[in-house]
Amino acid sequence: MARILLLENPYSSADEVLGKPGNEIIRVPGALQGKDLIDALQGIDIVGIRSKTHVTRDVIEACPQLTAVGAFCIGTNQIDLRACTEHGIAVFNAPYANTRSVVELAIGEAIMLTRHVFEKNSLLHQNKWEKSANGSHEIRGKTLGIIGYGSIGSQLSVVAEALGMRVLFFDLAEKLAIGNAKRVRSLDQLVSQADIVSIHVDGRPSNAGFFGRHELDQMKHGSFLINLSRGSVVDIAALAEKLEDGSIAGAGIDVFPEEPNKNGEPFHSPLTKFPNVILTPHIGGSTQEAQESIGYFVAGKVLDYWRKGSTELSVNIPNIATSPARSSLYRIGWIHRNTPGALAYVNRIFADAGANINTQILATEGEVGYMVTDISTDLPEEAVQRLSDSQQNIRLRVLKREY
Repeated sequence: MARILLLENPYSSADEVLGKPGNEIIRVPGALQGKDLIDALQGIDIVGIRSKTHVTRDVIEACPQLTAVGAFCIGTNQIDLRACTEHGIAVFNAPYANTRSVVELAIGEAIMLTRHVFEKNSLLHQNKWEKSANGSHEIRGKTLGIIGYGSIGSQLSVVAEALGMRVLFFDLAEKLAIGNAKRVRSLDQLVSQADIVSIHVDGRPSNAGFFGRHELDQMKHGSFLINLSRGSVVDIAALAEKLEDGSIAGAGIDVFPEEPNKNGEPFHSPLTKFPNVILTPHIGGSTQEAQESIGYFVAGKVLDYWRKGSTELSVNIPNIATSPARSSLYRIGWIHRNTPGALAYVNRIFADAGANINTQILATEGEVGYMVTDISTDLPEEAVQRLSDSQQNIRLRVLKREY
């Protein structure tokens, strides 16, 4: 039985999956950090988080029982993946489950911004009637510039074209254009042509602050900026200046450099004074459809690792996806330092112990290897101990067949 801590309210579908084998699930509604997180993780085997909880090296080193981290979101930049790997903790996320939700919000904000809907809505809430077509436009025929052409950016491209938009995209990686979208080779080229710029990049450190004063200066006068990616990407102070002088006509911002840990906490930003800026509390992927899908997906991957040793789609441990053979009584999952002769070393240990190996798979990536060995005889405890005591060992798990 596993003890599982779920933070930041992942969808209840996660409980449906994780609770079936009789595991104990503990829920905390908000994020936890530092010592509070360390205290909460004592005796916990699996932790589920979203984007606010930071699983740092200090946290990992203080929680030796922790076996897996489930990130119920796309990004994993809030997790020290290197430290997790060094301590044999498998990390899983949901790289595609909320793609459609983010795309729909981007399209919705593009329409709302170009029609100035939020300004007009605000005036009506102040009992002021201001009907006018001045400055309002259709998005049909406008140019959408997409920064980051991954799963979200490419799907946004398809939907935008269906609405009659011209699409340009920029990505550092070589990506095949979909439909009539056109790739540009520089960020300046994209922002200078786009009527609407939409950012969809990941949270790697090199992306922090990459869309700053220079990029904002190059944007077409009267254009709009949408950022539904990471709060560290856009220079908010520089954006506020561009909104102040009117060179940028409006913005839709869903992510911020600093965000509250839980609902009800105060929020501050230099953008709150602008009626032509749509501010949302990091809800790009927060639809019931997306969150339900994420709950099932991440919980399933975490549970498969806990019960079967499967690392399929783990972001930090070499991927092995097979289930134990029917004749297996035990599966030994060994995360180890990637050194020559690991397979022969393990086979020699089990041969010396008289164990019968009926399935064995090894996968390596960089400095780390992951091996699963299925045993159809009684478990040779001396062999397990030798593996555990070896210099190559990072983490050893023995899984007994339950089905």
